[in-house]
Amino acid sequence: MKKIQVTEPFLPPKEEYEKYLDGIWERNWLTNMGPLSLQLEEKLKDYLGLNYVQFVANGTLGLQLAVKALGLEGEIITTPFSYVATTSSIVWEGCEPVFADIDPNSLNIDPNKIENAITTRTTAILATHVFGNPCNIDAINKIAKKHDLKVIYDAAHCFGTMYRGKSVFCFGDISIASFHATKTFHTIEGGAVMSQDQALNEKIYHMKNFGHSGPGNFVELGINGKNSEFHAAMGLANLPYIADILEKRKSDSALYIEHLPKENIDYPVINAKAKYNFSYFPVIWPSAEVCQMITQALGDQEIYPKKYFYPSLSTLSYVEQMKCPISDDIANRILCLPLYYNLQGTEIKQITKIIKQTLKKAAQ
Repeated sequence: MKKIQVTEPFLPPKEEYEKYLDGIWERNWLTNMGPLSLQLEEKLKDYLGLNYVQFVANGTLGLQLAVKALGLEGEIITTPFSYVATTSSIVWEGCEPVFADIDPNSLNIDPNKIENAITTRTTAILATHVFGNPCNIDAINKIAKKHDLKVIYDAAHCFGTMYRGKSVFCFGDISIASFHATKTFHTIEGGAVMSQDQALNEKIYHMKNFGHSGPGNFVELGINGKNSEFHAAMGLANLPYIADILEKRKSDSALYIEHLPKENIDYPVINAKAKYNFSYFPVIWPSAEVCQMITQALGDQEIYPKKYFYPSLSTLSYVEQMKCPISDDIANRILCLPLYYNLQGTEIKQITKIIKQTLKKAAQ
């Protein structure tokens, strides 16, 4: 078998990308919110059913812009089970992450633990829709309103996910997406910041472009958060294929479930109010030892799943250590199996065969 990574970027037909490159060469307009970047924003608004989308350099910068645009200070309650960018963005912007442990079923932040973590210094909740599975948005919104807190959603994995019939990006004061090459929809590097509040959207628009509001005029403290025409071109070339990409991930996930053992493994429970995008295929094993055995057995055949997310963010060296036993436990037992557009059914069956053999050895 060839090497199989946990993910592999989708690439459109080369000629379809080159069609956009021809226009870039003709215009000689490479960045600074050129016509392709604006066209991508418009198409994303149409596809996602949003009023506003700001195309930015990456999802991490999107989180930083969100914290800055909302003027947050003090403590931000967040999840310990996410990619490191969720926490590092809070710290980078001079705020203090306060971790609330996760729900063991959804793997998302537990709203019951959020309430207990609120202090007089709390200004916001930054929650991750883990693996594209929506949080308990209704409960989080209720808590935020009760305590006058802002809500940011790290929706990096969520392209194509719906909640209550609308894009999950509609919720919270601000949602961010990642368009990194590994994501369901990508622009090679990139992301988006989405707020459905007009004034806040205009603030983010200025902030991502140094604070410019015109030649020689600056209305905000800004940063260079723009993205290039080349990245926008990849997004425009990829967008027509998103329905096929989502359907392939759904059918591949079903194939995994069909061929994996029915006992001794668990999967995250998907929010009943969501239409899920199958952005990853995470499996929770009976123990850390079994997880390591599976990783080793697959690696011996040049198949490389990912212990995602590990470690629990509450253990990072630059944050105050907090006890999050559920996150710590899950982080040691979870593994995302390979899932991407060009993955073959025969490869999935080979992966599940190795897993079943390894689980049988572990039980002996």
